[in-house]
Amino acid sequence: MKVAITGATGFVGSYLVKRLQAEGDRTIILTRNTDHANRVFPKSAFPNVEIVAYNPHQSGDWQKVISGCDGVVNLAGAPIGEGRWTAERKQEIINSRKIGTQKLVEAIANAEKKPSVLVNASAIGYYGTSETAAYQESSPPGDDFLAQVCIAWEAEAQKVKDLGVRLAILRFGVVLGMGGAIAKMLPVFKLFAGGTIGTGKQWFSWIEVDDLVNLIVAALKQPEIEGVYNATAPNPVRMADFCHALGDVLHRPSWLPVPAFALELLMGDAAMVVLEGQKVLPKRTLESGFTYKYPDLKPALKSFLS
Repeated sequence: MKVAITGATGFVGSYLVKRLQAEGDRTIILTRNTDHANRVFPKSAFPNVEIVAYNPHQSGDWQKVISGCDGVVNLAGAPIGEGRWTAERKQEIINSRKIGTQKLVEAIANAEKKPSVLVNASAIGYYGTSETAAYQESSPPGDDFLAQVCIAWEAEAQKVKDLGVRLAILRFGVVLGMGGAIAKMLPVFKLFAGGTIGTGKQWFSWIEVDDLVNLIVAALKQPEIEGVYNATAPNPVRMADFCHALGDVLHRPSWLPVPAFALELLMGDAAMVVLEGQKVLPKRTLESGFTYKYPDLKPALKSFLS
């Protein structure tokens, strides 16, 4: 299979490229920084990888490489949880997803030989936040900023269906692995200063990175996988339980709470990513026959921390 990927040098993308390389698939990496991509994926270790420079906000020659690909995976987007959400930052977060997806769909539309599938990332922020509600793929969207981001992102991806291309939208939960959110929490816990974040009552909907990559590959290669799927483990937990489990796996205490106001001072509106949450259940994902390697939290944490 020949697959074009945006966001390939990121946390999830790098795991995906390694998986496709191991399976003998050809990968085209669309990247704004070719030097960095060449360091992450040296030709000696990744002979089936081709690196192509692109600007996700502009049409260009990069769009021609989409022709002849069997599938496209769109993971690109400005990080949600880094920095304060100023008006300028919010616009960057939206544009990086909306315009980037728009240009990718444009490339598919212009391709002489179109890919058969677009696997497009989204996020469980689509549903808004709640301490009491449970959400599945058919649940309506929320009305906060993250929901607006996801709605705009998914709307651009939906246009690919008019081109006769299968679309799978995966709404990511918090991805657990050596990177992402865990990478920011580990130093605190290792210094014996970890603890419950905020009230601890907020839901934490997560997925282990290997399971996420398996789901992406399944969406690429199984034609029956179409529509929206929650990329979360079937057993979400409360934040307090997550922090206690992380402390146990690291053999560190988790007694020192991180108050909400401290996180808000540091991150501004972006603190809602961890201070608020939602209980998201992967109903359609389970119905598709997808099997989780790590359905429960502690084994998932031990898979990369032990």
